[in-house]
Amino acid sequence: MLDSSRNVALACALSALAGYVDGIGFLHLGGLFVSFMSGNSTRMGVSLGDGNWLDAAKAFGLIALFVIGAAAGSLIVLGRGANRQPWLLLLEAALLAGAALCYAFGLPNVAIAAIVLAMGLENAVFQIDGGAGLGLTYVTGALVKAGQLIAAALTGGARWGWAPNLLLWAALVTGALCGGLAYHWINLAAIWFAAGAALALSAISVFLTQSDRR
Repeated sequence: MLDSSRNVALACALSALAGYVDGIGFLHLGGLFVSFMSGNSTRMGVSLGDGNWLDAAKAFGLIALFVIGAAAGSLIVLGRGANRQPWLLLLEAALLAGAALCYAFGLPNVAIAAIVLAMGLENAVFQIDGGAGLGLTYVTGALVKAGQLIAAALTGGARWGWAPNLLLWAALVTGALCGGLAYHWINLAAIWFAAGAALALSAISVFLTQSDRR
């Protein structure tokens, strides 16, 4: 899936978008995540151990919404229609724009729900033939893969095969930095920038798809 410069660029852009949104969500939720469900799972387990049922329920709710979003994204990818990738990105943009509108109308909890659905949805962008695809909203897998490919490079494998995975990590970190700064500036209204970025990526994806067919 990271077999071309185009795919690497799109994956990094989406990873940066996820980092941006997760940085905003992390600050707004006080330590919970809107895209990093491993962290939320750990928080849920710790909260259960402490008897903090409300925090555990919050973490579980975020996890459930993320899974629903991932399932919805997979249904789109597995459909028979054309331009599935652009449609997926367009739906992500719509969810993020809806989240920004909900915040503007005083519905921050609904806004967070829409954001988490959008993050789950995004992970289906590189799904192929019903497989799990490439995780774009978390980078643990990318770091593991980078380590494996560094070992391969040291033992005669591709010299730079690890670089795309480290780029994904760097993109997410950069996005999180920007998201944190934007949240301190305008709170959840910063999601408007994420919606615009997702819309732009959808348009670019349409253009590239049409170019491939010519």
